[in-house]
Amino acid sequence: IQNPATTGGKKLSFVYFQKCINPIYLAQLQINQGGVVSTNTCASSGCHDNTTGTGGALRIVQAAQTVDLSNPTNTADVVRTSDMYKNFYSSQGSTVIGAPTQSRLLTKPLTLNVLHGGGVIFADQNDANAKVIAYWIGRPMPQGQDEFSSAADTMFTPANSATGVCNSQ
Repeated sequence: IQNPATTGGKKLSFVYFQKCINPIYLAQLQINQGGVVSTNTCASSGCHDNTTGTGGALRIVQAAQTVDLSNPTNTADVVRTSDMYKNFYSSQGSTVIGAPTQSRLLTKPLTLNVLHGGGVIFADQNDANAKVIAYWIGRPMPQGQDEFSSAADTMFTPANSATGVCNSQ
């Protein structure tokens, strides 16, 4: 895997993660494991739960609470100690920023040339959840801006992270 030269040092959006990606981990999703279809969450025990999960490096704190970024007491340092940020940090670690199809966060649940012990989670890249994950990975914050950049507002319609809906294309 090679990191695209244009994304070096860039970060992904925390607010988009919190509002659009973390809910995917908690959703009941259909899983196809060798033709056997069941339902589970990515954050469940036996999968990516931070204490009992067996799913590799990606770890999810199921009970992570949404962080109110409009509250001035929630400084970057405070947010970075939250369980939601732990989920963000673990997720970002499973990406090649700016390159969704090189990122295990997307390729594993799609089983694109990589095994996923949890089976096929997204039937194809047109799955609504796969599109949201690809959108997040493919749109890092501008060079020199951190994960809390207001540039993330453009990732929502209308362009407001507090009131907008998650874009996926």
